[in-house]
Amino acid sequence: MPQKTLSEQPDLAPDERQSVLRALKNPRLLKTEVLAGLVVALALIPEAIAFSIIAGVDPRIGLFAAFTMAVSISFLGGRPAMISAATGAIALVIAPLVESHGVDYFLAAVILAGIFQVLLALAGVAKLMRFIPRQVMVGFVNALAILIFMSQVPELLGVSWLVYPLTALGLLIVFGLPRITKAVPAPLVAIVVLTLVTVGASITVPTVGDKGALPDALPTLFLPNVPFTFETLQVLLPYSLAMAFVGLLESLMTAKLVDDVTDTHSNKTRESWGQGAANIITGFFGGMGGCAMIGQTMINVKASGARTRISTFLAGMFLLVLVVALGDIVALIPMAALVAVMIFVSIATFDWHSIRPSTLKMMPKSETTVMLVTVIGTVATHNLAVGVGVGVLTAMVLFARRVAHFVTVSRTLAGTGEDETATYTVDGELFFASSNDLYTQFQYAIDPPRIVIDMHTSHLWDASTIAALDSITDKYEKYGKDVKVIGLNDASFSMRERMGGKLGGGH
Repeated sequence: MPQKTLSEQPDLAPDERQSVLRALKNPRLLKTEVLAGLVVALALIPEAIAFSIIAGVDPRIGLFAAFTMAVSISFLGGRPAMISAATGAIALVIAPLVESHGVDYFLAAVILAGIFQVLLALAGVAKLMRFIPRQVMVGFVNALAILIFMSQVPELLGVSWLVYPLTALGLLIVFGLPRITKAVPAPLVAIVVLTLVTVGASITVPTVGDKGALPDALPTLFLPNVPFTFETLQVLLPYSLAMAFVGLLESLMTAKLVDDVTDTHSNKTRESWGQGAANIITGFFGGMGGCAMIGQTMINVKASGARTRISTFLAGMFLLVLVVALGDIVALIPMAALVAVMIFVSIATFDWHSIRPSTLKMMPKSETTVMLVTVIGTVATHNLAVGVGVGVLTAMVLFARRVAHFVTVSRTLAGTGEDETATYTVDGELFFASSNDLYTQFQYAIDPPRIVIDMHTSHLWDASTIAALDSITDKYEKYGKDVKVIGLNDASFSMRERMGGKLGGGH
């Protein structure tokens, strides 16, 4: 399928409307969307509570964020079926502010982060996604799968032995049921069955209710009680910027992943400002803000088969109904059921093909290194944004190192005596990595009086290359030899005219 830029997709929104209308008119498709939303809502509740605890705020703040983010992004976002809610990455970024300045500053930072995300979207930040290499994406997915699995380990430690057979039963259902029927999402069946077993047999195991109190009222409009001063801005700025960048990066990476899973396109620019608008709305309703959630998105798209905005909207609505109206029932769900679902998601998310011996043998070592660095950076910091940043930086360094070796310099001699001329033909792309070696490729002392440097098959990319070329010509002039540079293309000639001789001694 040919890739298209966002500007080449003017019919994206009408296609989305058609898919939503098709789902509403088709009972089978609508059932898939509804049940997917229900499964996601059930999985969101304990995670939202857990992220609230990480951030150091009341569980209601995380749950309200899950509701407002999901509902808002279902209308505003650019990637249908993607789930946004309170996330661990955002909780980690914002937690120090809660501890030092309280909840009001925290919510003000969420609103400011949303404003920054809208501004970044308008500035075209989504276009930067094209610079993320495939192996960084593979590492991102694998690291995500590992983090999802690791996040479930605490639920299996220091608990009753009954948790283990319950978890095993849940895994048997989520892996085995799709082989028999896909009429009902296997994760939903696992949650219902395990809840009935624990309640019916009066089995005492950790439940959703043990994670924290569920709200008993709807979220209301909230205005953070902070002074509108420059000092307040200084306090909020670092946290809001960090939240904005981390949230956008995770959301855009998740959108790209869903694009691959569903073989459809998404509007990354719309998703960027949609995330910002959702965070602004969430902040004004007393929620902790958030971004796209890859685990829940994979439950929605991969495990449950949802494809439209209906499932995202219903996930938020179901969550609100479940925690406010049916909180007592939801509190009875055993954590073992949700652990089984998340382990299934982690296994399904991991790119097992990327670590097969045949793949590793075929793949260049630099590509495997990029993937491993991304995984290690993400898992070590528990921050997907850090891992992706380190992975991209590693890919850039290794790419520059490879390209630097593609530059060749060949020397030919012509003529005799005073007419003898040495011609150096430079072939390749010259930039900071490759131009540093360029200076050493010339035989300054033994060359004849006339030197020609032929640049017909090369290109000058930066000031480092201009400085290197200046150093070469200066060196020849010190030996009293005549040197000419020929064959520069228009862009290279213009750059040398502008900067040549003005950069100082490079050697």
